[in-house]
Amino acid sequence: MPIIADNKDWTWVLQRPCPECGFDVSTCTPATTPGKLASMLPRWRAALRRPDVAERPDGNTWSVLEYACHVRDVFSLFDHRLDLMLREEGARFEDWDQDLAAVEKDYTNADPAEVSAALTTEGEQIAASFGRVPEDQWGRTGTRSNGSEFTVLTFSQYFLHDIVHHLHDVDG
Repeated sequence: MPIIADNKDWTWVLQRPCPECGFDVSTCTPATTPGKLASMLPRWRAALRRPDVAERPDGNTWSVLEYACHVRDVFSLFDHRLDLMLREEGARFEDWDQDLAAVEKDYTNADPAEVSAALTTEGEQIAASFGRVPEDQWGRTGTRSNGSEFTVLTFSQYFLHDIVHHLHDVDG
């Protein structure tokens, strides 16, 4: 059954803590991102070992496996976008349809062990990428296809909220 698309603009999490997951991005920076990710990767791997990993809790919610596939792809996407921000002045991000990606990559039938390994690899990669950004580059900008503009600093904050929030979604 297809999931109802989430078309919310989550950039508001840059202004206030998220009432759903409780995460407050205000203390996060590119420099703190590697440590925060390092603490979350084992929790994702544990969630992917659950016996019901591929079962959706209801018809409108992804399974743990589907969320993990999404997070794996977010790691890769954000690493690419971070690289663009550091290489190009005023980088522009192509649109990414997360729901189409879920269908095209067949998230529902993915192998949990393969997803776990790829999620770990991609997570370690994006953590290293954020960890290499010198503070004097945190103001570099990138703009999403909907017009939302980020600095490297706010990009790291928005990114971390996404990962924390999805861990909350899967009770990880």
